[in-house]
Amino acid sequence: MSSPSDSTACDLYDADRPLNMRCACGRNHGRGAEIEVSPDDKLEASLMKALFPVDSVRRGFLRAVGANTARAAIASVLPLGTLQAMAQDKAPLEKTNLKIGFIPITCATPLIMAHPLGFYQKQGLNVEVVKTAGWALIRDKMLNKEYDATHFLSPMPLAISMGAGSNQVAMNVATIQNTNGQAITLANKHKDKRDPKMWKGMKFAVPFEYSMHNFLLRYYVAEAGLNPDTDIQIRVVPPPEMVANLRAGNIDGYLGPDPFNQRAVFEEIGFLHLLTRDLWNGHPCCAFGTSAEFIEKNPNTFAALVRSVLTASAMARDPKNRELVAKVIAPAQYLNQPETVISQVLTGKFADGLGNIRTVPDRADFDPIPWQSMAVWMLTQMKRWGYVKGDVNYRQIAEKVFLLTDAKKRMKELGQAAPEGAYPKFTIMGKVFDPAKPDDYVKSFAISKMA
Repeated sequence: MSSPSDSTACDLYDADRPLNMRCACGRNHGRGAEIEVSPDDKLEASLMKALFPVDSVRRGFLRAVGANTARAAIASVLPLGTLQAMAQDKAPLEKTNLKIGFIPITCATPLIMAHPLGFYQKQGLNVEVVKTAGWALIRDKMLNKEYDATHFLSPMPLAISMGAGSNQVAMNVATIQNTNGQAITLANKHKDKRDPKMWKGMKFAVPFEYSMHNFLLRYYVAEAGLNPDTDIQIRVVPPPEMVANLRAGNIDGYLGPDPFNQRAVFEEIGFLHLLTRDLWNGHPCCAFGTSAEFIEKNPNTFAALVRSVLTASAMARDPKNRELVAKVIAPAQYLNQPETVISQVLTGKFADGLGNIRTVPDRADFDPIPWQSMAVWMLTQMKRWGYVKGDVNYRQIAEKVFLLTDAKKRMKELGQAAPEGAYPKFTIMGKVFDPAKPDDYVKSFAISKMA
């Protein structure tokens, strides 16, 4: 990082000189008033560009707070030391030009922010993150090998690996992208229907059948005594289309990802009935993953990808970074949402559409651990609702698809604390899930396709 004494070739904190990143050689080519970025400063300059796409805003900020204050702020949020250590002694990469798909939702925060902040670049990767319209398209592009890796809904690699809803192809979860971060949003006309027992006949959207959204919505209404297959309608709607469908009256509500819950409040067409953290605090939602074939052919590239995403996850988890992260992922090429909407989601200080300003710091989190008991729970719900038939070897599938050991290894390489164990228990709506007894768990529910 540039020191306070740097005042010639590259002082990113000089408020009187525009920042030019177009020259890779580090020399000035006639633009005497511009800052030419040296290779050593490219990562820091990338962060500057991500935070201040308009250079006049950067210079105004520097004049307002001073170079030293700005330098300290950047140093506190960008793990430059870790990234530079990552660049040391890297194994040769089998493939460097990569395409990664994503859906424009806050769940994808780590893999998105790794792009403008230069985390992929520091690993020697030239990554294109590709905004994608819906989950079926994500699945198809992975099956067709158009994407090298992708933002998945965490149950999707399980389903694809089992041939549920698609051709059977081995897929893997490298990291969980986010925990919590979802909500049930209802149209404003239903403010008098806060009890789910009153929802019979209502129409709800989820982003995909093989999603935590679908499984949690089904779980929630079933606990209220409704059969989700006969008492309500559940339809698949891509997340970016949920708000428009709510406004048009095509649906009564949705269990969906942010920022589209908060966007419904912002548009004054819906309210937050509940946050999914209130059903299962710490539940997984989305994942970062790829095919088993890609990992086998490109082990070093895969390791570099995982390190990049884990670095971003660690940065995103720190509450002091949340407003900065909101600024980074808000632009059109990523989420294309008002920064204030994203900031409410990430900081956990938000309007709920019911006249309240709430503070829930863990509304969204980015714990990357792909616990294998999470996979087992998803498999129990797939069996409960008839998405898979017959006997399920829960443990074998979980350990084949959720690459927990590899995630812990990459965390240790980055100096991150890796937790012990593989199969922690979870509590969902007051009921403890024991991953050692999945079939007993499935049979314990009064409402299911198996009943």
